[in-house]
Amino acid sequence: MSSFVRFFREGKGRLTACFTTPTARFFLGRYHGRPVALFADAGKVLAAAHLFWAYGYDWGTVSGPSMLPGWSVWGEGAIISHRYRRGKDIKVGDLVRFKIPVDDGLAIKRVLGVAGDYVLMGTPETGQDTMIQVPPGHVWLIGDNLPASRDSRLYGPVPMALIDGKVVARTGAWPWQMHAIENPFDTQGTHELGQDSGVVVSRTD
Repeated sequence: MSSFVRFFREGKGRLTACFTTPTARFFLGRYHGRPVALFADAGKVLAAAHLFWAYGYDWGTVSGPSMLPGWSVWGEGAIISHRYRRGKDIKVGDLVRFKIPVDDGLAIKRVLGVAGDYVLMGTPETGQDTMIQVPPGHVWLIGDNLPASRDSRLYGPVPMALIDGKVVARTGAWPWQMHAIENPFDTQGTHELGQDSGVVVSRTD
């Protein structure tokens, strides 16, 4: 008997044995003797899960000092909505997750400027007062804690294609312990961060 035939028979025997337990009979009874249907439905479930994570919602973490004081340095959970992939409907003040242009990592920063906005490239403390206009298809991203943040002041405007989602909620120890977060500019009714962070954005509209 060839090794392939032996492997096939042993695998079939193990699969049949899986249906003998009460739990398996309850959940998988309809697939007994129908392995093709089992694998087909399993494939559908995996495909649906992939679509949910790719185009629905995702769970990530915000850690490090760059987003203090709003987010803990020790790390907090964040719910990411992929409806905003590639910067769709992103506004100034939103928190977005994106691929860092200078390496392969992911980061979460706040949108300070969108295409057409003029932003200060540095901070007033450095004495650098040069401004830059955000080019089309890009956003200017910063951390809330400027002295401890590596952001657009280091790697420049970020292509919107690198944005994979928007942070819509924060979580506790478990993803379902969530609280929705709001865009601070929606409540302040302004697009200036000068008093809080020393970074100014000038709108062109």
